[in-house]
Amino acid sequence: MAVDPGPARPAVLGQNQYGKAETRVVRITRDGATHHIKDLGVSVSLSGDMDEVHYSGSNANVLPTDTAKNTVYAFAKEYGIASAEQFGIHLARHFVTSQPPIHRARVRIEEYAWERIEHSGRGAHSFVRRGQETRLAQITYDGSSWEVVSGLKDLTVLNSTDSEFRGYVKDKYTTLPEARDRILATSVRARWRFGWTGEEQPVPDWEESYAETKRHLLQAFAETYSLSLQQTLYRMGARVIEHRGEVDEIRLSLPNRHHFLVDLEPFGLKNDNEVYFAADRPYGLIEATILRDGREARIPVDLTHL
Repeated sequence: MAVDPGPARPAVLGQNQYGKAETRVVRITRDGATHHIKDLGVSVSLSGDMDEVHYSGSNANVLPTDTAKNTVYAFAKEYGIASAEQFGIHLARHFVTSQPPIHRARVRIEEYAWERIEHSGRGAHSFVRRGQETRLAQITYDGSSWEVVSGLKDLTVLNSTDSEFRGYVKDKYTTLPEARDRILATSVRARWRFGWTGEEQPVPDWEESYAETKRHLLQAFAETYSLSLQQTLYRMGARVIEHRGEVDEIRLSLPNRHHFLVDLEPFGLKNDNEVYFAADRPYGLIEATILRDGREARIPVDLTHL
């Protein structure tokens, strides 16, 4: 039955999408007595010919979000989960190529890492949740080209020395004393975009790329004598661009986890850069994108901290 579009509308529909958010899937791969685990939170977002469902309520072009959830579980069985990126590629391709009204699929994945508990018992099937960081992946496909953005969040790092902050602008509201030796701590949120845009190109080794990118971020943080968190951020991103040829762009968001010296004089004690108060808020927030020369920035600003 044809749907009456009704009178002309003063308001028109803009960009829109729908999908299933945070489907949690745990995949166990059993290799004899040795087991392997992948633990993902998968969010699927679909867009395309969806005007009528908004204007008139017609669901003729709508794939239920429950179906998206079921697809995640079925693909975990059918394809396994070699990496968050590859799993997202399987899903995005499926939604765009199997449903004509769907023109674009975006799959966001958070991976929760587990490490094996070594023990003398039977088999290798015991794990402890690793607490360092959460791995991120976002895969977007429009039927002809791919965009893969990997990343991580909540990677907390600290240098107990080799950090200064001085020579900054001062006005009548400035009370912060200059620091020639301070703790520098942050919780790294990083997202990096690959140059890979289609399967006619060599596909990156997603697992190796993630491990090496994280390693370079940590090495740059540890090896930089920091005069500002901005400088450290740049060196972290630049090191990734310099060492990982598959990465075209990296966006870093670094909250400054301030550590203030505690005044111990009321107790007759001298605080020689030994006892600190760790303040969780408010915090400075330093953000920037570092690009391979000749590339353009495409990773959006992170709104997590806003």
